[in-house]
Order: sequence, then C-alpha cells, then structure tokens
Amino acid sequence: MSFTEVLRKENNDIYEEIFSHPFVQGIGEGSLPPESIAHYIKADYEYLNAFMHVYGMAISKSHKREDIQFFNDQVNFVLHSEVHPHHNFCEHIGVRYEDLQGFPLPPTADHYIKHMIYHASQGSLGEILATLLPCPWTYLEIGKYLMEKVQPSSDHPFYPWISFYADGEMAALTNHLRSRLDALAEEASESEQQKMKQAFRKSCQLEYLFWEMSLKCEEWPQAGVTTK
Repeated sequence: MSFTEVLRKENNDIYEEIFSHPFVQGIGEGSLPPESIAHYIKADYEYLNAFMHVYGMAISKSHKREDIQFFNDQVNFVLHSEVHPHHNFCEHIGVRYEDLQGFPLPPTADHYIKHMIYHASQGSLGEILATLLPCPWTYLEIGKYLMEKVQPSSDHPFYPWISFYADGEMAALTNHLRSRLDALAEEASESEQQKMKQAFRKSCQLEYLFWEMSLKCEEWPQAGVTTK
C-alpha cells in the first residue's frame, strides 16, 4: 500500500463526513441558501489566492525542474480554470463574481490558510504536498460521488460545478500530487512521514469545516455577543 493510499484509508472517516455534509448534499440536490453560496465564494476566492502563494513557496523548495514546471502550471490552472465553478455559483444566485471578492476571511478559512502557510514555510516539500493534497483530492471525490449519486443532466443548476471537479483534469492533478508525495515519502524519515500525516489530516478536517463555515455563514464574534 502506497503512502497516499494509507493517508486515504486513515482519513476515510473525514471523507465520509464531507460527502454527507448538508452543503455538499445541497450541491447534488441543486438547492442551497444563496447567502451560504455567497459566503463560500468570498472565502474560497481568498483561499485559492493563498493556494497559489503556497505553490510559489513550493517552487522555492523544489530542486527538480519538473516540479517547478508543475507548480507553475497549477498557478495558471487556479487563475484561469478553477474560476469556472465559482462562476456557476455566482450565476445561480445572480451576483457578479467581482462583487464577492476582497472580503475578510471567516475564522475557519483564516485558520486553513495559516495552516498551509505554516507548513509551506517550516516544512519540507513533502510536507507542503501533504498539506495541499486534501483540497483537490476531496473535491475530485465529491465530484465523482455526486456524478454517481445524482447523475445530473446538463440542466442541473450545478452541473458545471459537479462536472468540473469530476473531470479528468482534476484527477490528473490529484494523481500527480499523490505520485510525487509517494516518492518523497519513500525517502523521508519516520518523523517526517508523521509530519506529513498530521498535516494531511488537519487539511482534511479543515476541508470539512470549510463546508460547515459556508453553510452557517460563519463570522468572527463581535464585542458584547455571547455564543452558546
């Protein structure tokens, strides 16, 4: 069993929670609160900006030209391709994409970004890949899960979103990250592998919490407001 196969097995509990989350189920059902969709886009726009920055930090720790080329290509993918699912959501709620950009990060998104930046600055290339991998991997599996469960036609309100993440391009990205992480894990010490595993699991947990944050329109607590 490869290192990433072990990671997937050890984190199946979180993957299953993600699949059953009401936001993910709502995508499949074609029905989500507009305010939750807007909250998701606001946070995900900033999250993807940070994702590109982490790719840049990964380049700085890359010793192989093929790794540098890969990370450079992925920055272009985020800039020019991964905006399409956002546009699908924006069109559904009737809001311009530009009007949902530049907002402060909610607590969960703020935590997730700082988690990625920490491992990118303090960790090895393998640790960075372990931190990044849950994002494309969970989205790929969500896309495949919804394609199989819902079997959406082209008139499904979120067909562009579902088909984008179930597509071969997302599978190719995930498989490349997995293959590279497997190779780096083979060369890593046991303590380094543990760091990779911890980073991967926390990213999986934060993927789940990102959906929860979006559904509940999570915000920072205000002065004088108590929570139960």
